[in-house]
Amino acid sequence: MTAQLDRERRTPQVSAGTATTSAGTTPAPRRRRSGAITTRRHGLRCWGVMALLGGLSVFFTAGILSYDNPMPFGSDGYWLIAGMRVETVLVIGVVVFCQAMATMAFQTATNNRIITPSIMGFESLYVAIQTGAVFFFGIAGITLVTGLPQFLMQAAAMVLFATTLYSWLLSGRFSNIHIMLLVGVVIGGGLGSLSTFMQRVLTPSEFDVLTARLFGNIGNARAEYLPYAIPIALAAAGALWWRARRLDVVALGRSTADNLGVNHRREVMIILTLVSVLMAMSTSLVGPMTFLGFLVATLAYQFADTYSHRMLFPMAMLIGYTVLAGAYFIMRNIFYAQGAVTLIIELIGGVVFLIVLMRKGRL
Repeated sequence: MTAQLDRERRTPQVSAGTATTSAGTTPAPRRRRSGAITTRRHGLRCWGVMALLGGLSVFFTAGILSYDNPMPFGSDGYWLIAGMRVETVLVIGVVVFCQAMATMAFQTATNNRIITPSIMGFESLYVAIQTGAVFFFGIAGITLVTGLPQFLMQAAAMVLFATTLYSWLLSGRFSNIHIMLLVGVVIGGGLGSLSTFMQRVLTPSEFDVLTARLFGNIGNARAEYLPYAIPIALAAAGALWWRARRLDVVALGRSTADNLGVNHRREVMIILTLVSVLMAMSTSLVGPMTFLGFLVATLAYQFADTYSHRMLFPMAMLIGYTVLAGAYFIMRNIFYAQGAVTLIIELIGGVVFLIVLMRKGRL
């Protein structure tokens, strides 16, 4: 009797519904997690990529400020030259900040990871304004679109153009984002054709001066623009960051968002208005950069692998800054062709766009 009681004490008691291993021990229940980070491995990969991108960003920033600086490190001349180069770093940061936030939010609002805000005609309007100034006033027309008032007027025109299009096509009997995109493509194509016509009748010298303005170039930005562009961009991006949870819901689609208590139409209009402000700042500052936003957003989705915009936004900004600052540093200091930076970005972005499009098989 005593031996039987000892055997019962040594035998583990298994409750109903709990599996027992071959060794006779009960495994610990598996913990399930839900959220932006699903597994420990996912979290390590995501934060590891961010840390790597952060390190590369610091490296390229230091390279832009210090490389080929003829003055001794720490001297007054060294800091004077480094201070002059800070403007370039700030311009790169503002452009990447605007492009990354705007593209991620725009793709969420349109529920499409291929199209970018450029499809709405921002860049076509910029090209039309620049071309029209040279067409009507000659080479002197460039001075009419250069300066702080002109910068603010160009940005205001782009925002007005976009918000008018949104309010018209996302309200009333239309209320269809696909129609809005198609109308944006048509208007952008029409502005592009008008710009091409005006360019064909320019003299070679006028066309040469104009061409330098139509390519996205970090050198196009002027220092007096930054005190105005930075606060405006921060305000618009801050509003998107504050609404990041709503963006997560909008990404689920119109029906699901409405069922969860989020007014999908209103949220989309707010998002697109903020996107238009960010794109207007970027385009007015340095000119068109068609594929930068697409390249940044595509890589951010791949590396972050999450739905949370509060993780996608920082990932996209770090990727964009690393790519653009790295390209600028390499082209400027190795190939001595800093003007070709955006051409390289557009080439790489265009190739990535074609690869993604061919893999998906649709827009």
